[in-house]
Amino acid sequence: MIAEDAGQAAFFDGKSNRRRTVALRLGPELEICEGGIPIASWPWDWVRRADSPKSQLRLRCANAHDLARLDIQDEALAQRIIVRCTRLDVEDASGKSGTGRIIAWSIAATVSIVLIGLYGMPYAADRIAPLLPQSIENRLGDMVDNQVKTIFGRRTCDAGDGQKAFTKLVGKLETAGGLLMPLQAAVLDSGVKNAIALPGGKVYLFRGLLDEAKNADEIAGVLGHELGHVHHRDGMRRLLQTGGTSFLLGLLFGDVTGAGAVIVATRTLLEASYSRDAETNADGFAIDTMHKLGRPATPMAELLVRITGPQRGKGIDILASHPFSEDRLARMKKIEIEKPGEQLLNAEEWAALKAICGKPAVTESKSKDPGEKPAPEKTP
Repeated sequence: MIAEDAGQAAFFDGKSNRRRTVALRLGPELEICEGGIPIASWPWDWVRRADSPKSQLRLRCANAHDLARLDIQDEALAQRIIVRCTRLDVEDASGKSGTGRIIAWSIAATVSIVLIGLYGMPYAADRIAPLLPQSIENRLGDMVDNQVKTIFGRRTCDAGDGQKAFTKLVGKLETAGGLLMPLQAAVLDSGVKNAIALPGGKVYLFRGLLDEAKNADEIAGVLGHELGHVHHRDGMRRLLQTGGTSFLLGLLFGDVTGAGAVIVATRTLLEASYSRDAETNADGFAIDTMHKLGRPATPMAELLVRITGPQRGKGIDILASHPFSEDRLARMKKIEIEKPGEQLLNAEEWAALKAICGKPAVTESKSKDPGEKPAPEKTP
């Protein structure tokens, strides 16, 4: 059969998105020519119809690139081609049409992204976080800090002697814990029962949790736990995991403060729990720090277990980011010190800390030492 020139069509080779105007020649095969030079040849038995608007005939070739196609607008030319295609509407041997293959590849790509998110990002975050320069972590910490204050309000508490008491308490924990990273700690005036550690060494104790505390050891243990997250850079790991590829690409191209990624990651940092290993390590840091100060660690656990239950599922509370359990309380009781040393804050300092946000001080039996055993009851 002698090939005859038939007309023009639009050709996409599947390797780029460039539209090429080509001439078609109808012979033993469908020849696709550009500038008079054949650039592709499709056997008639392999030509298939592809999904297209009603105004045109779209063709693909079963043995060509999956995305290669011809778009034919000329109805007369389309009819001349259709009569030569003996298997125009037959599915491929695999049972998948061109659209089916695209759907299959789309599903595979989606699954790949999900798997990267579930397994690849945590793996990468664990290895990248310790290698990040402190300057980058500080920049991200400032961005996250801004988002946290947008959510919870920007007022920090520093009323009178309460700030002195808080600074004293944090200083003792910082020294005993041997924290190498510069620390910035404050009380945030929010009724949410929470305490958080952000990248860059920022730690916030929320007024709502301070109001729930009965003594300084409960607050000291919680702060020690947060210092553990700072020490292990858990906040940075969590940001890398939740910020995902946005942060990783930002690190490659020099933009590590993409606003959208930071907003999403901040919200997740507040609502999602750390890994079990991260929580266990932060517990261990708090226990060691409290014991070095001669104080028990169990009051922290008792505080968190005490607010478990009624608060679950009601907003962003400490149970979201620090899921606590009776098992962890039991663990702390097993390794508790027998003879507590001097209290971290005296009764006056504890009362001042409770009033740091300008609220009336509420003391519990003048800051009763949780390490003291109750006096025996007098019998009549």
